[in-house]
Amino acid sequence: MKQLRLIVIFTIIFMMILLPMHTILATDINKEDYNPDNITTNSPSVLLMDPKTGQILYSKNAFERRYPASTTKLMTAILTLENCELDDVATVSHNAIFSIPVGYSHANLQENEELTIEQLLNVLMIPSANDAAIVLAEHISGSVEAFADKMNAKAKELGCLDTHFVNPNGVHDENHYSTAYDLALIGRYAMQFEDIMRIAKVAQYTLPKTNEYDEENRIFNTTNGMISKNDEYYYQYATGLKTGYTDKSGSCIVATAEKDGVELLGVVLGSESPDVRFEDCKKLFDYGFENYSYENLVSEGTQIQTLEIDGATRETKSLNVLTKDSIDALVKTNVNVQELKPTITLQENLTAPIEKDAVIGTISYEINGETYSTDLIAEHAVVASNLETIIFRACLIFLILFLLVIILKKLNKPSKPSRTSNSKSKSKSNTYGIKHARKSKNVKSKKGGRYKFTQIHDFL
Repeated sequence: MKQLRLIVIFTIIFMMILLPMHTILATDINKEDYNPDNITTNSPSVLLMDPKTGQILYSKNAFERRYPASTTKLMTAILTLENCELDDVATVSHNAIFSIPVGYSHANLQENEELTIEQLLNVLMIPSANDAAIVLAEHISGSVEAFADKMNAKAKELGCLDTHFVNPNGVHDENHYSTAYDLALIGRYAMQFEDIMRIAKVAQYTLPKTNEYDEENRIFNTTNGMISKNDEYYYQYATGLKTGYTDKSGSCIVATAEKDGVELLGVVLGSESPDVRFEDCKKLFDYGFENYSYENLVSEGTQIQTLEIDGATRETKSLNVLTKDSIDALVKTNVNVQELKPTITLQENLTAPIEKDAVIGTISYEINGETYSTDLIAEHAVVASNLETIIFRACLIFLILFLLVIILKKLNKPSKPSRTSNSKSKSKSNTYGIKHARKSKNVKSKKGGRYKFTQIHDFL
């Protein structure tokens, strides 16, 4: 019982901590309109974003809930590429064909027709086929409902604040909604997939023959007039991405464009006609390309400053602080980046030891309300110098010297002869000694002297 109470108390405390954090994250984004240069757009919800950094360059009602129509299919394409291979084969179900309301676009798919994932993605993205979306959803999750759960989970993962999907194609439903900001996040993520961007640039696609369709007359043109050279809405810098339309949603688009190395992402929702949505897109892109450019604020590995680290050895106490990554920002062309002053924040009470490349702070730049930052790292390892280290080193040196002395003594000490060899040596010495003595005695007796007297004495 006590354990259960502790679990309940811990859960309550955890939720009290977690909920305020969630509130901070959700409200940390400025939801006010951002229009520094007084641009006029005619669509109800509009947003222009730098897809590399997520910086908002222009926004109008970007957090207002809207029906996304077929821009929904961007999320379907994302989940398809995350869960399938392009050469996988899916089979068209009865539901995929007959669940599409009259008046909605389709690819004339046939029941039990077998198509590759790549073929389905082409007709999903280019003519915006709603039946293809159902086929993909059922192939991946088994049902539209299960796939919608995946879509909503992915939307939360990407940071979407007010998005809810109930189907994979955008067929109108009161509970199927999003915002210009959320669709910009989804579009930004979709741009990371080469296959999505490749297909989004195709102006016309032909579906080949299959097991259930023996002709090659299913030819489809893109719904995105900005990428078709023969279209009145053609925009030479456009690179994609996905249009949408229902009676309830109006004309919509998530569009991308690139010029001189600058990429832009635009979202237009609720336009009264295709003309308005494309005109707003072109106006936003022209504004971005004319007024912004990428600038390098600081390069990777730049030395920011040098620190003297307390408690470090003399050789390592001087530490250079480097930037971990480069910081590139899309800034207005009239901004002199050389005059921008960074904010440098270092960890308090930095002391040894410090590992090489350890994060010890951050450097950040504030531009038009956006913050660009990277970590600051240690150029080399900083070794601690303290009493314990000194004592350990001294003991280690003493031990090494002691072992060396012992080894040298053993090497210099003469080896003792064995008992057997000693006895032999003595025997030989005695033998040689006797012979030598005898020889000496004979020689001296011939010469005379006290040895001769000794001999006479011996006889007496």
